[in-house]
Amino acid sequence: MTSVISRPKLAWSDLRGARVGVWGLGREGLASLRKLASMDLEPVLVDDRPQVVAIGGLPVLTTGYGGLAALEKCDVVIKSPGISRYRPEVARLEERGVPVAGGLGLWLQEADPRRVLLITGTKGKSTTASIAGHLLNGLGGRTLVGGNIGQPPYDPEVAPAAGQDPWAYWVIEVSSYQATDLPCSTPVVAVTSLHPDHLDWHGDVEGYYRDKLSICSLPGADLTVANGDSDLIRERAALLGPRVDWVHETDDPDATWMAPLGLLGGHSRRNALIARRAVGAMGVPGAADDQALRAAAEGFVPLDHRLQVTGTVDGVTFVDDSLSTNVLPTLAALDAFPGRRVALIVGGHDRGIDYAPLAVGLRDRPAPTLVLTLPDSGPRIHAELEAAATPPGADASSAVAGIVDCDDLDAAVTRAFDWARPDGVVLLSPAAPSFGHFRDYRDRGEAFTRAVATCRSR
Repeated sequence: MTSVISRPKLAWSDLRGARVGVWGLGREGLASLRKLASMDLEPVLVDDRPQVVAIGGLPVLTTGYGGLAALEKCDVVIKSPGISRYRPEVARLEERGVPVAGGLGLWLQEADPRRVLLITGTKGKSTTASIAGHLLNGLGGRTLVGGNIGQPPYDPEVAPAAGQDPWAYWVIEVSSYQATDLPCSTPVVAVTSLHPDHLDWHGDVEGYYRDKLSICSLPGADLTVANGDSDLIRERAALLGPRVDWVHETDDPDATWMAPLGLLGGHSRRNALIARRAVGAMGVPGAADDQALRAAAEGFVPLDHRLQVTGTVDGVTFVDDSLSTNVLPTLAALDAFPGRRVALIVGGHDRGIDYAPLAVGLRDRPAPTLVLTLPDSGPRIHAELEAAATPPGADASSAVAGIVDCDDLDAAVTRAFDWARPDGVVLLSPAAPSFGHFRDYRDRGEAFTRAVATCRSR
């Protein structure tokens, strides 16, 4: 796969009077449609698998049945992030002189880069973006947290209403998909973690790493605030732009300003430190003052379904980490409970990721861990755990306490509760997406909460 991709240097204002195509009608595609409507433009609408035949009176074409041909007649195409920039259809459009842009890139071209913070990472970017946005809101003024989290910043629905203060800052979470659509960057960016993911979209693991970290070296980038505890990030320091500020979990051990954030785990602490360093690098007044920071941190609400304590039953703590869809956040979630017995519920949609690191991490965990696996990836996780079993003669106290294959989440919660009593933790951290079993990670987390309620009634 070539490492050179086209990044059109276009802005939303450049599209006035143009014939525009919108390709992909998910959340960002619909936001692009609303933006174009506010500009009195009626775009060509195309989707790979349309769910409707028309939107607002405009027909929706299928990519493979006339849609691509319609896009070829456009002056510019706005592509949704889920459509890989490496698809041959994208190359075909560009060969015909049709630039393929992303909505976020169109917005960034015209934004004040000094007031925009871009945050990326395989995991941890949503938490870090939420913390940075909350701190900015308290220290610097009204802040929009958007991008891959929340709504796109160009969506007319997020424009300040009459009488409201304008946005003073923007914190934009950038996925690896969105990163390839950006023609420029901002003076300060942050990178929270790096781990193999989305290989089908990017082609291979190095392509994924390169694309995700590209925001660090695009025109306009200056300082990257990066996770210094990640070997994968440090090994790719050359991709991190002109300057790097390394942040470690053990930095500022006496800091008390983050106490109001109510975060669990050392990795969450590091994410908070990354947020602080990034906000400080933007020159926001008060970012270097612990007292001002603590005041700004007050009232923070952690993300739903990210290490969220849903309740305690008979001394057992139930924790919803349904947002975990990869090995890295699941291992981090386990680290949030040092010394405690944990019943880990893991498994879901099988996208072929390597579960060997999860098995090794569970094997080497000092406190007892019962693993309860769910379809579809459960059998592979079970097999990896058996392959990584404690070798003969080694200390068996850190070995996995057992592996229980469960048919569904309800059964897993019941078995986990019985084992975890009287003082353990039941942790839903699936290391897999929810596709095929739940609508999304929120639906999975809500199902977990309902199962916990059943334990209360026993």
